[in-house]
Amino acid sequence: MRTQAVTLLHLPVGGANEHGSSGSLTNLAAGAVCGLLAAGTAIAVGHLVAVLIAPGASPILAVGSTFIDLTPEWLKSFAIRTFGTNDKVVLLAGIAIALGLLAGAIGLVASRRPSVAIAAIGALGLVGALAALARPGGSALDVVPALAGAAAGCIALAVLLRQGGRSSRVAAAEASDELSRRRFLTAGAGVGALILVSGGLALAVAGRRSTDAGAGVGLDLPTPLEPATAIPGGADLGIEGVAPFITPNDQFYRVDTALVVPTISPTDWRLRIHGMVDREITLTLPELLALPAIERDITLTCVSNQVGGEYAGNARWIGIPLATVLGEAGVQAGADQIVSRSIDGMSIGTPTAIALDGRDAMLAVGMNGVPLPAVHGAPVRLIVPGLYGYVSATKWLVDLELTTFDAYDPYWVERGWAKEGPIKTMSRIDAPKPLARIPARTINVAGVAWAQHRGIERVEVRVDGGAWADAKLAPRDTLDTWRQWVYPWDAVPGNHTLEVRATDATGAGQPETRAEPFPDGATGWHSVVVSVT
Repeated sequence: MRTQAVTLLHLPVGGANEHGSSGSLTNLAAGAVCGLLAAGTAIAVGHLVAVLIAPGASPILAVGSTFIDLTPEWLKSFAIRTFGTNDKVVLLAGIAIALGLLAGAIGLVASRRPSVAIAAIGALGLVGALAALARPGGSALDVVPALAGAAAGCIALAVLLRQGGRSSRVAAAEASDELSRRRFLTAGAGVGALILVSGGLALAVAGRRSTDAGAGVGLDLPTPLEPATAIPGGADLGIEGVAPFITPNDQFYRVDTALVVPTISPTDWRLRIHGMVDREITLTLPELLALPAIERDITLTCVSNQVGGEYAGNARWIGIPLATVLGEAGVQAGADQIVSRSIDGMSIGTPTAIALDGRDAMLAVGMNGVPLPAVHGAPVRLIVPGLYGYVSATKWLVDLELTTFDAYDPYWVERGWAKEGPIKTMSRIDAPKPLARIPARTINVAGVAWAQHRGIERVEVRVDGGAWADAKLAPRDTLDTWRQWVYPWDAVPGNHTLEVRATDATGAGQPETRAEPFPDGATGWHSVVVSVT
């Protein structure tokens, strides 16, 4: 029997390992396992090194972020619409599956061409390193995790191949199969343990940092010199199925490009203010919190929100007025854009004139009475009422640059979204739900409507294309918050279509024409179909 320099372990199955197909199939399985273990080692070690020395530069996350950046807008919109806040989980699962298939293929190649397989693992590491380096703010240090992971993966594959091989001296001996099997299983167990330890340690360290940041460790909320006005009685109608007037933190929508929530220790946080300013400054968190704070109720809305969508939420925020912070640096004439940047490199552009026109734009540090949660931008995020989040609501804020629209296109503008994004008047039916089956009686058709910084003046409902009827509006809190509404409807048996439209305080009505969110927000009347029995 002729042997090769490196041949994967032949595991006998029913005595057919030498001449039958069973041995070949076992060889394929062993090869695939080698590839998977090598790739797993590269990912786990790379992630651990990233957590320890270059947070955010984890190879698989860097590749995932690059994929997001290169994804066309129609596909992004589809993912958000289809998977909601689980879009990142789906993306990571897809990447994991693709890597698993590729790793298995590399393992199969390794049985005959080990050098090619090892080179392939190294090439994957190089792809991860380049993706990390290409991230906004990427540095030479960011390539280390991917390269370290690739090196570990190559070593793991070489060890597995060597331990699973058979030397010509003992190839003919029946005992050699059992010896190779034991060596291979021992090596595989060792590599598996390395994967578990590295991955577990990385998750533990990252989890601890996330817990500290999410709990606002080291952060005491400032007492606002301008507290929010009391929410008027009846602002929440208490109707089942309708979004509460104040959205709990754990129910507040989240739409961003961060595959893993960035964590910033309050003691390490810095805010750089530069560009077209009289003097460049850098603020620590204590310095920021020493400035006079305000407290406001503000509804936020994502531009990705479809008609009737759930990417809107209302909270009570505590923060430092943006005008106060920029006043510390001095804004120069001609600076018509404020580019805010996140710790993960996301850039968002806000019209300077709108941000500083007197509205309650702020650097928020508190949400509904607690320090800002990590998933919502801790320790500091930007909020500008009346603008969609893609031009106003930077999370994990670390940089403010005064510049011009002509000089710089932020992340979303580069991808075709409008440079300015005022929130459009919108209303939504929360109850009854689409396709609900309800008894024939008087029921409450109810929901919410918003037109931030203009306010909602009127909401109307119609049934089956008939005449529009005024709904009852809950008392207004501020122009920057949504309003609940309710319309008592005498439901009769049959299938019915319910529609809603709103009018803002300027007299402008909600457009009837349906338009997708891209490039500046969705329009259209929301409708639901119900069955009355």
